[in-house]
Amino acid sequence: MKQLGLATEREETWLRQENKEINFSVIGQYVDYLINEQGVKNVFVNGTTGEGMSLSIQERKQLAEEWVAKGKDKLDHVIVHVGALSLPESKELARHAAGIGVDGIAVIAPSFFKSVNKDGLVAFLGEVASQAPGIPFYYYHIPRLTGIKICVEELLDGMMEQIPSFKGVKFSDTDLLDFGRCAKKNDKGQFSLLYGVDEQLLCALAMGATGAVGSTYNYFGKTNHLVLEAFAGADLNSAQKYQFCVQEFLSFVIAQGFGVPQIKVVMSLVSGIPMGPPRLPLSSASEEFVLKVKAKLESLKNCPNSLL
Repeated sequence: MKQLGLATEREETWLRQENKEINFSVIGQYVDYLINEQGVKNVFVNGTTGEGMSLSIQERKQLAEEWVAKGKDKLDHVIVHVGALSLPESKELARHAAGIGVDGIAVIAPSFFKSVNKDGLVAFLGEVASQAPGIPFYYYHIPRLTGIKICVEELLDGMMEQIPSFKGVKFSDTDLLDFGRCAKKNDKGQFSLLYGVDEQLLCALAMGATGAVGSTYNYFGKTNHLVLEAFAGADLNSAQKYQFCVQEFLSFVIAQGFGVPQIKVVMSLVSGIPMGPPRLPLSSASEEFVLKVKAKLESLKNCPNSLL
């Protein structure tokens, strides 16, 4: 499998109806937007930004099927998150993903019973991966949401030894010490290190990231590609300049309160594709947030190194 560049954690699209059903009809438009407007040809389905853990097993299967179908011959990689609190459900999702021809599966640490040790977590991951033995497997590390803070560097040996299909890690944490130790173990490039904290992309590249998966690549994919290109060309000054642009916007929205509902607003405004509201217990972004972000996005159009 070739190394990924940018991959986007695609956002769920909901109809504004009482039952908040998924709007499958816009996925084809979404695929074309990512490719043609943002230069992003890799997607990560049913992850955090996509509210995967708020969906039923059947909904997750339907979404995976739709992204594979609409992305056929267009997208380079469709990686599907198949993690769940229940081991049988996670295994079922892995079998389904393999059956529809995804390019990879990923699993988050189960987060209800948190007394997980290294051996128990690797065993859980191995059980899930075994249901899709021919599909590249990625561990999805996001301790801010799972509460599982076992260092990835500690897990790597077990995963490489016990999971034959192991191909890498989606590392969504700011612990660059742990990330750097993972990179040191990847001295031969035997697996992918996909970084998931968008505002620290340049730092992660310097530490050894081989790609990135994040929510902002939905709407700032072009600018983040410039970070990748400048870094690859040893033009640190330009890479910093583009990274600082991303950080400026993220600093602004984080100060307003930035989560999945707010990400949906930004994506809707930039892309013109209606993302709809989040699913409960999350609440829609406030009208005040919408107005502030509209103004901020408009101001960015006139700036040097514009994100838009």
